[in-house]
Amino acid sequence: MKDVEISRRRFGYLMAGVAASTMLPFPLRAASAATGGSAVAATFPGNWEDAYRNVLTPVLKKQGFDLTIAPAMAQDQLAKIMASPGNPPYDTLLMSPGQMTIAVENDLIQKIDPSRLKNWSLLDPSFQGVYGPTVTVEVNGIAYNPDLVPRPKGYRDLFENPAYKGLVSWTGFASNTAVMAYTEIAKIYGKGPADMAAVFKLFKEHPEQLKGVVDSTNHQMTLFQQGEIAVFMCSTSNVARLKSLGLNAEFVHPETGSPAAPVNIHLTKGSKNLDAAYAYMDAAISQSAQQQLEQPPTEMFPTNKNVALTPAISAYVTREQLKTLVYPDWAEINKNRDDWIRQFDTLVAG
Repeated sequence: MKDVEISRRRFGYLMAGVAASTMLPFPLRAASAATGGSAVAATFPGNWEDAYRNVLTPVLKKQGFDLTIAPAMAQDQLAKIMASPGNPPYDTLLMSPGQMTIAVENDLIQKIDPSRLKNWSLLDPSFQGVYGPTVTVEVNGIAYNPDLVPRPKGYRDLFENPAYKGLVSWTGFASNTAVMAYTEIAKIYGKGPADMAAVFKLFKEHPEQLKGVVDSTNHQMTLFQQGEIAVFMCSTSNVARLKSLGLNAEFVHPETGSPAAPVNIHLTKGSKNLDAAYAYMDAAISQSAQQQLEQPPTEMFPTNKNVALTPAISAYVTREQLKTLVYPDWAEINKNRDDWIRQFDTLVAG
């Protein structure tokens, strides 16, 4: 694994996340400290937050542990633990490889003891990370509304087919879903996945694409529900959520390949509740939990090999197809991400 340095600018972005987090009304650690045998688990907001709270909290309760699900994007999770390295606000983190690399390089997470996870052997070896288990693989592509636009073939269609003019939404490089899409677009219009100048030039040549630039995927989900946009970069779970709400939404694998990212639970360095943290981690990879999490509205791809894929998930991707997905070079992304964020904010979002 290559070294990743935290630049002053990145630290600034992360600290901005800290500042935002201090505005949260929920005193996580204080609430946790009020109960014995409890864990604070950072989880992505929205669908993930609801699903993990509803499915995993009762499991831990039966085992005698309390579980606090704390919603935060991966960048914000990093910001918080960097601000309090000796007293982490979370016992576990939920991250993709990009943020995990930074957490490892800054000694913010620790290797796990697999012997404390009774479901460990039910994971494929590729999902048995030394820094924690993979709980799902997010498959990314394009969401569209068939009532408003034709089925896109891929990213090129969105810029070159007038049917999509003014109906596509984009968000910034802080989003893993977005950055994976941009690296794919950079391959199409530039010299390779890191040639982001080609992407920014593309936006400049297509000012109609700037109308749908918003701050997050959650914002895009709202605009899609309101019929204000017809296309955005998404994961299969985003489309599953929209369908569960009765929306006419479909998922497209881009013709150039679908970017994908494993999602892992990590144990923070200095976790104060190891027993509860391991119980939570084990519950997340258990057969019963993953059977529930693969149902609508989440439809998370199960990593427990005893869980059969539902027809809906198989329609997106099978276990055999996982190896054909596009897995970005997160070391390269991390090296450039701060600069890409700045340029996107200036040239596209601004």
